[in-house]
Amino acid sequence: MKIHKNDNVIIINGNAKGKTGKVLKVFRETNRVIVEGVNITKRHSRPSQKNPKGGIIQKEAPVNLSNVMVICPKCNEASRVGRVQVKDAISSRKHMMRVCKNCEEMF
Repeated sequence: MKIHKNDNVIIINGNAKGKTGKVLKVFRETNRVIVEGVNITKRHSRPSQKNPKGGIIQKEAPVNLSNVMVICPKCNEASRVGRVQVKDAISSRKHMMRVCKNCEEMF
């Protein structure tokens, strides 16, 4: 999975096309993500001890993973993400790093 928590993403398809936000949660099993401020749904709740008044609560609903693209931190553009194997100089262990396909910057 190439999208992680706290990534900045842009919505590329659907009702919220063009909106940007930070990824709050990733659901790997269902290929969905929750993006901050995108796909807001209203939920009616009864009064409880947590919410004594009850009422209508607004919260983010999951968006399909295929409808989002990562925004590169260096070039600030939506880009595809590749993966490159990098060897650590200190411990000589290999790690997989994500790479922007536009500017070749690792993040």
